[in-house]
Amino acid sequence: MTRQPLAAPGPPLRRDQVQRYSRHLLLDEMGDTGQRRLAAARVLVVGAGGLAAPVVSYLAAAGVGHLTVVDDDAVELSNLQRQVLFTTNDVGKGKAEATRAVVAQANPDVDVDAVVERFGSGNALELAADHDLVVDATDNFDTRYLLNDTCVLLGLPLVWASVERFSGRAAVWSAGEGPCYRCVFPDQPPAGAVPSCAEAGVLGAVPGVMGAIQAAEAVKLILGVGEPLIGRILVHDAMAQSWDTLPVAADPACPVCGADPTITALPRQVAESPVPELDPPALRDLLASGAARVIDVRTSAERDIVSLPFTEHLDAGEVGVRRVGVPDGRTLVLHCKSGARSAAAVRTLLREGYDGPVASLRGGILAWADEIDPALPRY
Repeated sequence: MTRQPLAAPGPPLRRDQVQRYSRHLLLDEMGDTGQRRLAAARVLVVGAGGLAAPVVSYLAAAGVGHLTVVDDDAVELSNLQRQVLFTTNDVGKGKAEATRAVVAQANPDVDVDAVVERFGSGNALELAADHDLVVDATDNFDTRYLLNDTCVLLGLPLVWASVERFSGRAAVWSAGEGPCYRCVFPDQPPAGAVPSCAEAGVLGAVPGVMGAIQAAEAVKLILGVGEPLIGRILVHDAMAQSWDTLPVAADPACPVCGADPTITALPRQVAESPVPELDPPALRDLLASGAARVIDVRTSAERDIVSLPFTEHLDAGEVGVRRVGVPDGRTLVLHCKSGARSAAAVRTLLREGYDGPVASLRGGILAWADEIDPALPRY
């Protein structure tokens, strides 16, 4: 299928580049001109985790001339099971900067901008504007919807994938040529409704497989060859080792890419009201006086790894006034792994009118391990 390439060819290849990219040059669909298109291309990768590892590795190896990697997180030991760009020596380093260092060693032809920021409505348009395409390597719904809207507004293709446990999905969202992400997934799930990899787990090889597919789709789009995953979602089940393709269509009533869009600009960033929090020493003191009731809102699998003996258990998605019950005079403290899910659960209780003292454990069980009980395992 003939498509319009996203990048014009760059300068002639040097002798060493001819040798480096010789296996590409042998491909009729790429050749010298295609390789020079890759050298001139600019790709934005949002997220530097499990999906980004193969995306960045293969795009850098392919000779994509400019990569911008956006991530404000640091490498943790638990990342190394799937985020194969990093090694044990990278633990504690910023992911974006560590990624830039890896690429510099792998291919000096590639220029990498490491942006140590969270991709948000305040910087999205500026970060994405000067690129040929965007790769969604994130793991949260807020950023996925924001990336989609950003790409629709700028007219950029968005190469998407998501993973959970033993499965993965991939597609290319390209408004005007096919559906955007909102066409197919119009309603953003509420916070905590869909478990992340940190909550549900993921087979380390699955983001490797899906990220490699994203890299292949990005190269095809840059070159203008093949049939991209536009109007199709590729679904992989690693347990059955099966692949399915689901056809999807644009929604004429889509609020961002439809005939009469209601989303014509990115939302202004509005700070949420702070959630009441307790740090681990404060919770320890309340427990010593019998003044705290603690609910662990993590999954059963997480609790099997590590749990605190004084907690009750209620999954985050089940938290509500009816399940928690009436206040009993003690401070109700919710905790999760690092504090995000418990904060969302506290917001749910407050929204439903819970009228007793309630707080989220700041930093979750990881902070409890750091500050109170270092013998506890971390994950």
